[in-house]
Amino acid sequence: MTDPVTVAPAAESAIWSVAAEAYDSDVARALWRAYYTEVSDRWYLLHEGRVTDPAELEREIAAESGGDLSAPGGVLLVARYGGEAVGTAGVRMLDASTAELKRVFVREDMRGKGGAAVLLAAAEDAARALGAGRLILDTRTDLVEARALYARHGYEETEPLTERPYAEHWFAKVLG
Repeated sequence: MTDPVTVAPAAESAIWSVAAEAYDSDVARALWRAYYTEVSDRWYLLHEGRVTDPAELEREIAAESGGDLSAPGGVLLVARYGGEAVGTAGVRMLDASTAELKRVFVREDMRGKGGAAVLLAAAEDAARALGAGRLILDTRTDLVEARALYARHGYEETEPLTERPYAEHWFAKVLG
């Protein structure tokens, strides 16, 4: 499959771009580390008043390579702002018509500039290109910004769709 993503820049700015990236590239690995560190630290600070133990952080980052976000059944997208890699979204097919959205992340210093919406639209386009008619995801209660993003973009909260530690909210969207 050729590059499944064509993205129109956000209306407010032509500075955003999104393209497929190898899950094991240096860029992808750095963004995965930033994403995982943020969500892990956020959970530990909320529940235990501390950041993630460094050994645990390394173990968990290594445990999820992202190989499922590669062709033929998946894709990892990287969002760039002014050419700098600042966010990711992954899509992987679960069956012939359902894809799962993973690793949606925009660096904290780049939030509020429209990138999350551009990245989400690109992920939906990628899911369609892979053959999905439906996109699902799970998230945590404390990730209120993520839940609000999905709701704003037509995702509906649904019954549990996965069994994972930390999965507390599930969303689905029919792709038109």
